[in-house]
Amino acid sequence: MRYLYLLVFFVLFIFACERNSENSHRLDLAPPIPLNLLESDKIPPSPDKDPSAWLLAHIDVETTGLLPGYHEMIDIGLVYTDLEGTIIDSLFLRIQPEFPSRTSPIARQINAYDSLKWEELNALDPESAVEELLSFHRKVGKDKSSLMVSFNSHFDLSFLDQLFRSANHSWREMFHYFVLDIPSMAWSMGYRDLTLDNFLAERNIEDEPHIAHLHTGISGALVNVRIYQELIRKQKEVNP
Repeated sequence: MRYLYLLVFFVLFIFACERNSENSHRLDLAPPIPLNLLESDKIPPSPDKDPSAWLLAHIDVETTGLLPGYHEMIDIGLVYTDLEGTIIDSLFLRIQPEFPSRTSPIARQINAYDSLKWEELNALDPESAVEELLSFHRKVGKDKSSLMVSFNSHFDLSFLDQLFRSANHSWREMFHYFVLDIPSMAWSMGYRDLTLDNFLAERNIEDEPHIAHLHTGISGALVNVRIYQELIRKQKEVNP
């Protein structure tokens, strides 16, 4: 029996060594995205030191459901502003997901996604959508640093990350690694309503349409800009 234990120990030891060797080999593999796209020797000035060196990229996405990696993006709205919220340029893209059958009934009620309709509207495949986003960013962003701004930012960023990964790119090619979240901004000013419906009513801000075929990423991104502009005004009222 003692020899059996030794044999089992020896087999497990060899297996562990092979696994470690395999994992070490994996560490040597080049990542699918070149690191020079993610890392740069250029360190941008802090936004409080040089606001003119920065842009805000207000983003909103519509999806086939709530689970990134299973559900997919079906459109995206992107509005570039300066740090005060003045609009510079905007982009709206429809995207044809790879797995349209995974669309949840609730998502379809919200954004009216239909694969045949998206074909009629010349929706882009994911890879082409990424190329369009990168091209637009290079045109508008130029040599400035850009901060992504979103409403419930972890949701939009998760889907943006999945989209870019599917095309062997990274969202970091466009944006700084800090991401700003609108409800968090409002929370710090005392607004605990996560939908910000009360803030919209209080400040007389035009909301986005809640009719499915009109509810898009660009309508969401534009209302996000309007909320951001009012938050800036509110802050100046409190601290003139």
